[in-house]
Amino acid sequence: MNAPALSGAVAPLLDVERLTIAAVGPDGRPRPVLTDVGLRLLPGEAIGIVGESGCGKSTLGLALLGYLRPGLTRVAGHVRFAGQDLFAPDAPLEQMRGRQIAFVPQNAAAALTPGMTIGQQLDEALRLHTGAERASRRETALALLADLQLTDPAVIVGRYPHELSGGQQQRCVLGLALAGDPRVLVLDEPTTALDAATQAGVLEALRRTGERRGIAMVYISHNFGVVARNCDRVAVMYAGELVETGATPRLLRSPAHPYTRGLLASLPSIRRPGLPAAMPGTPPAPGVAGLGCRFAPRCPHAAPECARHPELSQAGPGASVRCHFPDPPAAAAAARDGRDRRPGEALLEVAGLGFTYGQGGYLGRLLGRPTARRTLDDLSFTLRAGETLGVVGESGSGKSTLLRLLLGLQRPEIGSARLADEDLTLPLARRPLELRRQIQIVFQNPGGTLNPRQTIADIIESPLRLYFPALAAQARRRRAIELLDQVRLGAHHLARYPEQLSGGEKQRVAIARALAAEPRLILCDEVTSALDVSVQAAILQLLDRVQAETGAALILVSHDIAVVRAVADRVVVLHEGRICEAGAAVEVFGSPSHPYTATLLANSFDPEAPAPEDPLPFVPNLAPLLPLTGADP
Repeated sequence: MNAPALSGAVAPLLDVERLTIAAVGPDGRPRPVLTDVGLRLLPGEAIGIVGESGCGKSTLGLALLGYLRPGLTRVAGHVRFAGQDLFAPDAPLEQMRGRQIAFVPQNAAAALTPGMTIGQQLDEALRLHTGAERASRRETALALLADLQLTDPAVIVGRYPHELSGGQQQRCVLGLALAGDPRVLVLDEPTTALDAATQAGVLEALRRTGERRGIAMVYISHNFGVVARNCDRVAVMYAGELVETGATPRLLRSPAHPYTRGLLASLPSIRRPGLPAAMPGTPPAPGVAGLGCRFAPRCPHAAPECARHPELSQAGPGASVRCHFPDPPAAAAAARDGRDRRPGEALLEVAGLGFTYGQGGYLGRLLGRPTARRTLDDLSFTLRAGETLGVVGESGSGKSTLLRLLLGLQRPEIGSARLADEDLTLPLARRPLELRRQIQIVFQNPGGTLNPRQTIADIIESPLRLYFPALAAQARRRRAIELLDQVRLGAHHLARYPEQLSGGEKQRVAIARALAAEPRLILCDEVTSALDVSVQAAILQLLDRVQAETGAALILVSHDIAVVRAVADRVVVLHEGRICEAGAAVEVFGSPSHPYTATLLANSFDPEAPAPEDPLPFVPNLAPLLPLTGADP
C-alpha cells in the first residue's frame, strides 16, 4: 500500500509526540512502558511496528485510539488525530473510535460475540457508526464481506462465529472495523492464526480496500512477511523504545541496529534447511531497563560507550537509529545445520483415513442440505521413529482434524491408523493408559491449555502422577526439575503460575508437560504461530534438540512453510482433505510438483528473497518517521 504522491508539507493524520506511558510499581513509582515515542502517520500510509513480545507494540497501538489498559498512565507526550488531542479531557472519543480510528484485535474469536450471528454484529456496528436504514445496512454488510474476499457473504451473515474458520473469523472482524468507514485502521497481529494463502488473501483484500477508501494503516506484528508486503515504513521497538525506523525495503535489506539484524537472523528460510539463530537473552521487563543502551546486555557489539543511553538519530533519508555503533562490520553468518539423522523403524502407519464433519443426519436430508464433503479423504502415510513430518495446507484442509483422529478425540469413518501394534481408531475413552501416554500434543495457545490455578510444578507433575504412579513425591519433583532444565527453564519457575510467564515460557512449559509422559509420538499444532521470531527460533531449536535426545517422532502442523522447512524431514501437503503432494522436505519445497504447493510457497515470506522495490519514496520535506524530539529536521 502506497501513500499518495506528496508535494509540499503534508499534515500527519496521526501525530504521536514524545509519548511516555508508565505503570505504577509496587513502590508507587511509575515504571515506563513506553519512553519518548514519536510517530507520524500520513494519509493513506501503512506503517509496520515490529519487535519482541513485551516491547510495547500493543500498548502503543491502543494509545493511538486514546486508550490505556488499567494500571497504565500517560506521563508525558501527546497523541493527536487530525489535530485533536486524544488524551484531552474533552476529546470526543466515543464519536471517533470506530468512525475515525478503528482497531482490529489479535484474537478474532474473542472479538466476536458468540451468541450473535455475523450479520447481527455487522448490523449493530453499521447502526452505531453510520445510522443507515436497516435494508441499506444489510447491503453494506454483504458488500463489506465481499470486499474481504469471503465467498457467499449471504451465507456468512447467517452464521455464528463458531461455525467459521479462523480465516473467516478474521475477515469478519476486519469487516466490523471497516463498518464505520474509518480513516485509520490499527491492526494488532491481524493474521497470526492464518495459513499463508489465507493470509495473503486477507492482506490483499485489506490493501485494495485501504487504497480505495484512502485508509491509513498501522500494522502491529511479529510477522516480517506481513510488514514486507504491506507497509511503506517500519518502526522497530525494543524495551518500550523505538530503536530503528525507515522505509521497508531498506530496513529489511540493510538494517542498521543490531537488534533488527538479530530479529531478521531469527527468521527461518524456505530456500535452505536448518534452524535459524535465536538471539540470546530476553527483553527487560517494562520499567526495569538500565540507564544505558537497553539492548546492550544482548548485543554482540556492546562496548563501554553503551553504558550511555543512545539518542534516536538520523540514519539516512527518512531513517533513524538508536545506537552508538550503527552498521558495525557484519560477522560472517554461521552456516545453518541441516538435519542429518537416520530415522528408525516405522512407528505410525496411516492408511486410507477418512472423516467427515457435519453430515446432518435425517433432519439435514429432510431440509435438503447437501451432503458434506469429507474433511479428510484417503489419507495414507508412514512416520518413523525419530522422524519429523510436516503437515501444511490452508485452513480447513484437515490438518487439525488429523491430529484429533490420532489423539482419539474423533473416530475415522474409514481407514486405519496404528502406532506400532496399537489401534488408533479407538476413541480416547477406550484406549489403554499406556497408549495414551505414548501420544502427547502441544497446542498452539499454551495460555489456554495450562491451568491458571496450578503452579508450574503441579502442571508438569500431573502426567507423572498419572502415567508413573510408582514415583514418589521427591522423585516427581526431581523429574520436573530435569524437564524444566531440558526446555531451558530453571527450577525457580516451579512455584510460578502461568500468568507469571511470557508466551515463550508458557510454550516451553507445555512442551515439558508433554515430555513428562515420555511419549513416542509428539503432535505439535501451530506451536510457534503466536510467538515472536526470536522465541520461535528458540522453540524450534528446543524441539530439534528434544527429538535428538529422546528419539520421539514429531508431526508438526503449521501454516508457516519456513518453520516446517527448518525442522521437517518429510512433508505432507493437504488440499481439501486430500494429500496433493508428499515427500522429502528438501524436494517438495525445493522443486514442488503440484501447483497448490507452488501457490503456498509463492504466498510465503522468505527473508532471503530479494527485497521488493521501495513502495514509498522518501519525501525530503517530511519529518523522520519517529523523531525523538518535537522539532522537525
